[in-house]
Amino acid sequence: MKIFLIGMPGSGKSTIGKSLAIKLNLPFVDLDHEIEKQERRLIKDIFSTSGETYFRQVESNALKEIALSSSDCVIATGGGAPCFHDGISVINNHGISIFLDVTIDELISRVEKNKDRPLLQSTDKAELRNRLEAIHKSRLACYQLATYTVSTDDNVDSILSKINLLPKK
Repeated sequence: MKIFLIGMPGSGKSTIGKSLAIKLNLPFVDLDHEIEKQERRLIKDIFSTSGETYFRQVESNALKEIALSSSDCVIATGGGAPCFHDGISVINNHGISIFLDVTIDELISRVEKNKDRPLLQSTDKAELRNRLEAIHKSRLACYQLATYTVSTDDNVDSILSKINLLPKK
């Protein structure tokens, strides 16, 4: 069984993914970390030196590699992974997808502290809100193709309880 966590940057994919993997006794895979290992550079450096188009192709290849592997695991995808190169089909064809849905206000409070997100570089809160709203609007239809949707404005234990209540496939 593969469980893919999808959602906006700051939705909790890595945090929830680690806890869920421990709870299910499965390995945890962070797609962004796998890309950084393969490329031997940080995501923000890939964006700045090679561009988003190059990054999205590398991300797509890494996603397919993980999806096609025989290992059961919990995977935290990058925020855009399901939305480019038909990533959501790859995800849904090889496992269960869970859209971690979070309000824009909560996203702002989470991401404004992290300067390593290449698409969210902003010092102005209004600009950050506009950027998050635009990304959310452009990706929501893709995210809604997930097997399940879970609100992640709560704490980790509450979110894990919601995931635990999802029907088994």
